[in-house]
Amino acid sequence: MGKYDDIINLPHHESKKHPKLSMEQRAAQFAPFSALTGYEEKIEETVKISEDINDI
Repeated sequence: MGKYDDIINLPHHESKKHPKLSMEQRAAQFAPFSALTGYEEKIEETVKISEDINDI
């Protein structure tokens, strides 16, 4: 018998106190911790530099 055989097929718990969050609400919770803050700006800057070099 495996370590979790007694619980593996039980239904997933859903809180009766706290309603389920929408995908947007869940994403907003983690947005402040984004590891790629500023990534889009750097990509745009790199594209602009590349375009300027190709225009030469």
